[in-house]
Amino acid sequence: MSTPVKYSPDAIEIELIRSLYDGLLPSLVMSLGFLLCGALIIEQSGDMLIAGPYAIGVLASIARLLVASRDATAADNPAIALGEARRLERRYAASYTVFAAMLGFFAARALALPDPAIDKLAICLVIGYAAGVAAGTSLRPRIAIASLLLAVLPPVVTMLAAGTPLHIATALMTAAFLAGGIFSLRKRHARALDDIGRRLTFASLARSDGLTDLPNRLALREWFDRNVRAAKVRPIALHCLDLNGFKPVNDSFGHPAGDALLTAVARRISGTLREGDIAARLGGDEFVIVQLQIGNPDEAYMLAERVAASIARPFAVGSHDVRVSASIGYIVCDDLSRDLEQLISLADEALYTAKRSGRGICRYQDAAEVQAAA
Repeated sequence: MSTPVKYSPDAIEIELIRSLYDGLLPSLVMSLGFLLCGALIIEQSGDMLIAGPYAIGVLASIARLLVASRDATAADNPAIALGEARRLERRYAASYTVFAAMLGFFAARALALPDPAIDKLAICLVIGYAAGVAAGTSLRPRIAIASLLLAVLPPVVTMLAAGTPLHIATALMTAAFLAGGIFSLRKRHARALDDIGRRLTFASLARSDGLTDLPNRLALREWFDRNVRAAKVRPIALHCLDLNGFKPVNDSFGHPAGDALLTAVARRISGTLREGDIAARLGGDEFVIVQLQIGNPDEAYMLAERVAASIARPFAVGSHDVRVSASIGYIVCDDLSRDLEQLISLADEALYTAKRSGRGICRYQDAAEVQAAA
């Protein structure tokens, strides 16, 4: 990884999928309501035709809660890929829409029963479910609209079939509320796309170096905590480098030339990295590279050599060819108790040693490592 992830349609879609897992309370309330009210309706009516949708609905509701609680952590992973997020969404949608269909069939059958009290309870369940859909899944319109249609249309058809003025009026009002709800869902989804896009853009800008587009110190720290400390990846190498000869370029050709040089240096550093490693700019002409899962310390030295050789090639800055070099200090570490700032400080010590000695590249070694090497 050499540049921060800027917002994209994929990033927005992942955020929208995450919204499905924001709260389990509405689903839990609906599940309990369906369980209790459905059992009461079956007990009061003695109707066995309604028991099938009820049983399947209870199972789907339990599955929905289990899937949502199990997948919430995976959905919240900042590094989740779009393909994985969509897989989680499909699993969520399966139990969600099955429950909606069973609720619709259950309510339709309940409305066909002769007891008016059962009618009221069935309509209450459908309205409560529709409110839960609006609260919990409105940012994923395909799931929300499909669920609303599955839950609401069967009772509407049953009421229309009853043929009485009150039933027809109730059916038409319910259909009107359904249409209005779907329209509101689409409007809310459109607003959410804009809001999430802006939020992701601002978050990216706060974590990006404005000149080179490399991650800044904040982004590097977050990446390190997520990919090194939390993932318990080791051993790693951390390189600190700065440029020799940068100030004369700035003084001779001006700050725009210096900025162009830093941007070109950042591109060359990025070009030396493997997939999964990261380069960041700390400020001025100071850069940091983190190398993950190195097989042996020689790999860290070889990367430092590649970076130094890449930077040593001439740069075309405006109409001038300029040359700079890099001094690099690095540390190889498999001690996860050391945080990023400690590693940067130790690699900085090695960097200063490299500059003083004129060697260009220097590895930090503590007293125990020096003694073992001797």
